[in-house]
Amino acid sequence: MPTMEFKGKQIEVDDDGYIINLDDWEKDMADHLAGMDGITLTPAHWEVIDFLRNYYKQYQIAPMIKILVKEIGKVMGPEKGNTKYLYELYPGGPAKQACKYAGLPKPTGCV
Repeated sequence: MPTMEFKGKQIEVDDDGYIINLDDWEKDMADHLAGMDGITLTPAHWEVIDFLRNYYKQYQIAPMIKILVKEIGKVMGPEKGNTKYLYELYPGGPAKQACKYAGLPKPTGCV
């Protein structure tokens, strides 16, 4: 199984780089993963990451993009609950990239 080095520890990840053991995640890891993609996380990024972690805690699933947009729109309003806004934050795919940074499994329906 592939691993990622983080703070001197080897963290197991899947073939796409998503961590296997969700308990291995810590906030600094999101910054580390984003930095590897050339992204500096802002409060707007963290809003989405925190939303995803709470969503996962409640439903035990990482939402695909269609559901992510809809649910963020309900909670944060239409200016944030749209694909244009989310792709500006996460150009690698809002559901996939944000879930990876949040330490969650790859969303269903993502290839």
